Amino acid sequence: MASPKAMILFLLLLACGCATAQLFPRPPWNFTFPTGPGDAAAGGTGGGVGGPSVPAMFVFGDSLTDNGNNNDLTSLAKANYLPYGIDFAGGPTGRFSNGYTMVDAIAELLGLPLLPSNNEVSSADGNDGALHGVNYASAAAGILDNTGQNFVGRIPFNEQIKNFQGTLDKIKGRLGASKLSGSLGRSIFYVGMGSNDYLNNYLMPNYNTRNEYNGDQYSTLLVQHYTKQLTSLYNLGARRFVIAGVGSMACIPNMRARNPRNMCSPDVDDLIVPFNSKVKGMVNTLNVNLPRARFIYVDTFEMISEVLRNPLNYGFSVVDRGCCGIGRNRGVITCLPFLRPCPNRSTYIFWDAFHPTERVNVLLGKAAYSGGTDLAYPMNIQQLAAWQP
Repeated sequence: MASPKAMILFLLLLACGCATAQLFPRPPWNFTFPTGPGDAAAGGTGGGVGGPSVPAMFVFGDSLTDNGNNNDLTSLAKANYLPYGIDFAGGPTGRFSNGYTMVDAIAELLGLPLLPSNNEVSSADGNDGALHGVNYASAAAGILDNTGQNFVGRIPFNEQIKNFQGTLDKIKGRLGASKLSGSLGRSIFYVGMGSNDYLNNYLMPNYNTRNEYNGDQYSTLLVQHYTKQLTSLYNLGARRFVIAGVGSMACIPNMRARNPRNMCSPDVDDLIVPFNSKVKGMVNTLNVNLPRARFIYVDTFEMISEVLRNPLNYGFSVVDRGCCGIGRNRGVITCLPFLRPCPNRSTYIFWDAFHPTERVNVLLGKAAYSGGTDLAYPMNIQQLAAWQP
């Protein structure tokens, strides 16, 4: 495993670069901000009272949804130490948050228990832990296998799909092939990939990717791979897909820390917006081409942009720095072990140099669950759970 000194040196390397972005004013979406993780289930009409509204949820993604899959890897992308998890009932778990992630909030709204990581399920005796779903997300992971290699250990999306196939092999004997197929068809498959393919691939100085592809070519390449990967999940039995777009990264503390004037920056979002547009087009195409399947697109870019445009509407007063981190905007080096975080975490949008706080995660989860078509297209997660093919 890498030494603490090596980790700090790498994070310093990660912090050198440049970028800016323009956020255009739009009217706030009609949404009520939940005050904490408990409000996620209480505020919606999920399956919490009468039982789960879906049999299970399976999660594929990166550090925004990772809940411990990197814990046993030789990796610089870990969060299984304090102050991560300071507000989570179980303490540090590997979540890159002070508490809940977005998918934790969604699981509660669906009436499901918090999902185990694949790391937990793989090391447990028996298969009961996987019956309500599994989280396969891995910090630093991307659509492309070589994304995030600066962090050493991580689990790319292709490998996450293989891990899901391993889960199916384990529980098939318990449920039987017919019952498993029916259960999968009614389960939610949440996929949120792509941010690291930019931050920790295309924009990294030690990658040659930017010399090989311009922005349009690269986003097309990513969506081609993404389409094949999602089709692989479909062929394994998935039918209800939640595809999360890449959120705006122009104003994260790390980007502000790179700018001498403490401003948001254009470069990253100028790349992300076309990618998200192509992902939304991919969702439309897959809905036409894959029988008895439904894909929805969750516009996390617009969600986080709206919170940044109108922070006071949602109860936030600190928008330009992380709650835990080192250097300008607490964004030069991200949250290190036992670093003292801010005491008033509920007022911060950002937890560390890259990730939102629990309050933002819960808000985003609730918006994805019951928001309008400007946020979840062509339907929201609540409607997807009730959808009849």
